[in-house]
Amino acid sequence: MRELIDQQTANTRRRIVQATIHLYREVGHKKTTVGDIARSLSMSSSNVYRFFPSRRAIEKAVVEEVLGEAVSAATGAARSSGPALPRLAKVLQAIADCNEARPAKPRKLQDLVAVAVRQNWTVVLAYHDKIRGLVRPIIGAGQARGELRDGSPMALTCCLLEAMDVHLNPSRIGATTLRPSFEEMLKFCTGALRRLPSLQPVETTSRVQLKAAG
Repeated sequence: MRELIDQQTANTRRRIVQATIHLYREVGHKKTTVGDIARSLSMSSSNVYRFFPSRRAIEKAVVEEVLGEAVSAATGAARSSGPALPRLAKVLQAIADCNEARPAKPRKLQDLVAVAVRQNWTVVLAYHDKIRGLVRPIIGAGQARGELRDGSPMALTCCLLEAMDVHLNPSRIGATTLRPSFEEMLKFCTGALRRLPSLQPVETTSRVQLKAAG
C-alpha cells in the first residue's frame, strides 16, 4: 500500500513538473504563477503545495528535469566501450547536443536554467557532480591503459570540463561571443590529455652516439 501511495505521489509530482515546463515555455517562469499551474491541471493551488512546498521548489524540479536530459544522454554515451578519448568525446558531444537543442525551443525556459546556473542552485551542483562522476572513471581507465597522461583523474576531469565549459555550461548556450567550435575545442583538450610517447630511448641513443663519436 505504501509503495502505491509513493508511486501516485511521484506521478502527480511529475505531472506538475511537466505542466510547469509547458507554461514556462509558453509564458516564461516570471509570469507563471502556482495558480496558473494548478488550473492547467484542474487542481487547486493548495493541492499543488501538497507536493511542492514553494514555487522555488517547483522551479528546482523543472531545472532538474531539464538538466536530467543531458545527464541521461551522457550516461548512455559513457557506457560505450573502446579507447578513452573517443568515449570522452561521445560524452561531451551528448551534453553539448542537449544544450544546443534547448534554445531551439522557446527561450523562456532556457532563461530559468541560466538563472539556476548563475545562482548555483543545489540541483545544478548535483548535475555537475553527476557529469564529473561520468568523466572521471573514463579518464582513470585511460590512464590505466597508458592512453592518457599521468595526474589526478579528478583534476584532469575538472580541467577538461572547465576548458569545454563554453559548450557544456547550460547558461552559456546561445551566447553571441567569439568562441572556438566544439570540434576545435575538443581537439585541443584531447591533445592535452593524450599520453605522449616517451622520448627517453631517443635521448639515450643520442648520448651513446655522441660518446662514440668522441
